[in-house]
Amino acid sequence: MVRVRFAPSPTGHLHIGGARAALFNWLFARHNKGAFILRIEDTDRTRSTEEYINSIIEGMKWLNLDWDEGPYKQTDRFDIYRSYADKLLKEGKAYYCYCSPEELEQGRKEALAQGKQPKYDGRCRNLKAPVSGVTPAVRFRMPQEGETVVNDLIRGKIVFENAHLDDLIIMRSDGTPTYNFTVVVDDVDMNITHVIRGDDHLNNTPKQIHVYDALGYKVPLFAHLPMILGPDKTRLSKRHGATSVMAYKETGYLPEALVNYLVRLGWSYGDQEVFSRDELIKYFSFENVGKSSAVFNPEKFLWLNSHYIINSPAEKLAELVIPFLLKEKIVNEGQALDKGWLSKAVNTQKERSKTLIELAHSLRYYISEDVEYNEKAKVKFLNEKTLPYLIELKDRLASIPDFSASEIEKVFISIIEKHGIKLGNIAQPVRVAMTGKTESPGIFEVLEIIGKEKTMKRLEKAIKTIIK
Repeated sequence: MVRVRFAPSPTGHLHIGGARAALFNWLFARHNKGAFILRIEDTDRTRSTEEYINSIIEGMKWLNLDWDEGPYKQTDRFDIYRSYADKLLKEGKAYYCYCSPEELEQGRKEALAQGKQPKYDGRCRNLKAPVSGVTPAVRFRMPQEGETVVNDLIRGKIVFENAHLDDLIIMRSDGTPTYNFTVVVDDVDMNITHVIRGDDHLNNTPKQIHVYDALGYKVPLFAHLPMILGPDKTRLSKRHGATSVMAYKETGYLPEALVNYLVRLGWSYGDQEVFSRDELIKYFSFENVGKSSAVFNPEKFLWLNSHYIINSPAEKLAELVIPFLLKEKIVNEGQALDKGWLSKAVNTQKERSKTLIELAHSLRYYISEDVEYNEKAKVKFLNEKTLPYLIELKDRLASIPDFSASEIEKVFISIIEKHGIKLGNIAQPVRVAMTGKTESPGIFEVLEIIGKEKTMKRLEKAIKTIIK
């Protein structure tokens, strides 16, 4: 049975690279009907926080990447790591190291000065007796000859010289375990079959393989994902804009769009760009993951988000946009909005909105009691020439009992035919009166959604603006 894990360090929010690693693990597990495990690697106590743990979990839930086991926390498993370290010590596969940080730094400098690799010189490797008065660390005894081969599911065969591998510390002198050790112990303890992670971990892999071997565990299969670069082809970072998953949520992106975009950073299936979640599960395999770095393109992601907004039901978008209406102070706390009405309003604007924030702002003139005129639009369309049409329209609309788009359209057509004018001659002044701008959805729908009472008030205001 396939068993994979996503193991973030809670030293920051869930970022784009981590989210893609989580997604690829999740898809591989779901495609193979296996298990997906969430494991929080929080042994870095100086930088790990509960806030970041909660943020990572929130990001996973928002992306709908559900896990089958966990979340496990490494800080809850220290006794397990100590027991495995003791096992390696008893078997002679690990040893106590009494070197001070100063001695290690001096050894590193000497190695560099001699043109050698700055690795541990092994001075404690064959000690016969403990050093009194010193609390030792525990080092893993690496092989010093031969090669370590990684048969990567994405990159193929990769060979590492064992002479370059360091006798890594697996337990610090303060009794806390180190990353390369805890990762392997957890994978052994949790029966992980495949390790899918970013290629920034590739140099750790040969070290970890020897720890797997020493613990008598079958080495899992590895898949190292190519790096994600910014548009300038450097490693994706904060200077390229939002890189955390929750930052995209807060700026009005949909989780489906982010999942779809992330999976296409390094994976492809023919020329298809847009995938349903079921399609991703069905088609996903490492055969279609590229070896080269993927470039994060904000414009393409924005296009994909607008695609998902356009194709989402208005009722769903109405629910999603409410927090943004509150955040942008378009709606006040406690202000009631009819969901059916809001869905109709959303339906007129979703094709014009690339994010939920844009959608929220596009609804402002439907919700607000009043609008401000764009100065150029006011001068061009609210003037003596359009005044008679606005007055007549106001009087005619006031008398219709059914304030629907179809009935409103009839009133417009009758005025157009009476005066021998084009629709734009009356629609544009009315559009400015209703929205303050020269662009909007169809004017008949706009009036219906704004409602009769507000329409009358805004037409009255426009008329008074011209008369002044």
